[in-house]
Amino acid sequence: MKEIYKNPILYYALVPFVTALWPLLVLTVYVPKAEQDWQKQKEQYKDAEKVMEKILELDPERLELVDSNTGTIEFDYTTAVHKVAGLCRIPSTNYSVRTQPPRTAKGRKSQNANVTLDNIDITKFAQFLSAIQIRWASLQCENVSLTKKKGLKDSWKVDLTFKYYY
Repeated sequence: MKEIYKNPILYYALVPFVTALWPLLVLTVYVPKAEQDWQKQKEQYKDAEKVMEKILELDPERLELVDSNTGTIEFDYTTAVHKVAGLCRIPSTNYSVRTQPPRTAKGRKSQNANVTLDNIDITKFAQFLSAIQIRWASLQCENVSLTKKKGLKDSWKVDLTFKYYY
């Protein structure tokens, strides 16, 4: 059996066979599969277009956030927190925002902020955190501190530390 591997005639026959088999596989298997995948992706994109149109109907301000001159998104912590808090029905008296000046480190510009939510239940906090991070993809929550209010069933003070990357 070992001698069959040493026989050069095997390789003279095997290499051209495999070389001829490859284009045949490409034409009969891989190209039709790629065409099917392309059609699926086109259908998925059509469905996604409908969802994108619904999002723009519900929140047309997303297009206004982009600066037409630079193409960058204008971000402001107080505006972002105010909008998301309004969506989550958190009164303006129950939150505060403290921002720090933007800084550049390792070639990336970022800005930190501390947000305090007071007298808030866990459900509203989860909605707030989820909504603000979905809305602003470059916003990262670095630290969360929950303090339960004594004597109240579901009332918390939440301290959040955010970092936004421009």
